[in-house]
Amino acid sequence: MPDKKTIRRRRAILALLVVVSLILLTAYFGESPSSPLHSVQRGIVQVLSPIQEGASKALKPVRDVAGWFSSTFHAKAQRDAYKKQVNKLQAELAVANQKAILYNQLAKQVGLDNSIGVSSYSPVAAHVIGRDPTLWYATVEVDKGSADGVHKEDPVIGDGALVGKVSTVAPNVSVVTLITDHSFAVSAEVQNSQGDAGVLVPAVGDPNQLLLQYLPQNASIQAGRDMVVTAGFKSGALESLFPPGIPIGQVSDANQNDLINNRQVKVSPAADLRHLDFVQILTQPQAGTRRVQLPTPHP
Repeated sequence: MPDKKTIRRRRAILALLVVVSLILLTAYFGESPSSPLHSVQRGIVQVLSPIQEGASKALKPVRDVAGWFSSTFHAKAQRDAYKKQVNKLQAELAVANQKAILYNQLAKQVGLDNSIGVSSYSPVAAHVIGRDPTLWYATVEVDKGSADGVHKEDPVIGDGALVGKVSTVAPNVSVVTLITDHSFAVSAEVQNSQGDAGVLVPAVGDPNQLLLQYLPQNASIQAGRDMVVTAGFKSGALESLFPPGIPIGQVSDANQNDLINNRQVKVSPAADLRHLDFVQILTQPQAGTRRVQLPTPHP
């Protein structure tokens, strides 16, 4: 540690420097521009100015590089902030879209409930919890089962239309075979003036189309206008009984040659089977339905 004399000496030098600085400042500001102090200042400036200019030019690349790094880091920070904001907005948009899809499906279900009285068939609401990507148009899995009163062969509606029937039941889960599966068939009728009825089956090789078969050859059916609904009675070997009046789809192609020769028309499903999120299982499908046997179709 410095001794007391050294400390006093340092303090004295500091005080002297302060006093000299004050004297010089007072003299500088009190003198005219032509005074010696101002002349000394100008001389120092003239001597140091070239050095300062040269140093400025020499250091300009360094400043530019430093500015580039600073701008780059700032831009990266902004980019990261924008990315986070975009990701957040995309997530919010996905949630909003999902809610909109579910809302539309529920709205259609409410309309169907009001039109055919779904409540009389003891519906059980269920969410779709599984889809097999290799069998997208064949089956889906829902979160309701026998513990909720679900039975095998119960009709399943969704998105305001018939979507399939229960094919496998466990206590808390069920498998729904969709109307586009190759094994599905249901008696159906066209909502035209004659109420032409037939059997609706999937179109082989085209999961977006159904075929309404065994129609009268003289049936007056118009594509793009006539709707197809469940007939509500059994047809031949069909064992499932579906309530009447459930929309299935719209006639998409009513070629007269095909109708005369094959007695069939093409039907597009009314439900969006790719995006089903919510369905209703009709656990008492025979409540109030007709039990009329269709005549066995002739070839």
